[in-house]
Amino acid sequence: MELSIKTASLSDLESVTEIEAKCFPQSEAATKEIFRQRIITFPNSFLIAFDDKEPIGFINGCITNSFFIMDEMFEDVNYHNPNGSYQAIFGLDVIPEKRRCGIAAILMNAMIEKSKNDGRTGLILTCKKELIHYYEKFGYKNLGISKSVHGGAVWYDMILDF
Repeated sequence: MELSIKTASLSDLESVTEIEAKCFPQSEAATKEIFRQRIITFPNSFLIAFDDKEPIGFINGCITNSFFIMDEMFEDVNYHNPNGSYQAIFGLDVIPEKRRCGIAAILMNAMIEKSKNDGRTGLILTCKKELIHYYEKFGYKNLGISKSVHGGAVWYDMILDF
């Protein structure tokens, strides 16, 4: 497998929408239109992993000054502040048949490195309880149950400060 990472463009819209549908329940998945807006608004915060030339996963999120992800941020790209302190992570997706190969970690590490190079203070995300330990491996700290009710799930706020 020859893995490469690139920033998203509108030519990736169909692929990321399909990957998202494989990775999240419909109640939590972003729509094609939301992805279109994210790619247009913050393409440099939208990284895609390719196995040879096939997209197999991605990580994306806006930049903000907030310490927490608010549900409104998932749907409204106007929360993106290119001069913000924190890189938010809205999703870390890897197609099921390519999981447990380290691709998610490669994407996360690429976003962490990019955020450091861009002068961010850190990263924020929300995750389900069973993934807290995974994100702690990258240095994220669990801040407890989130106010987010996105998709009707229980989420935990996580922060990684540099």
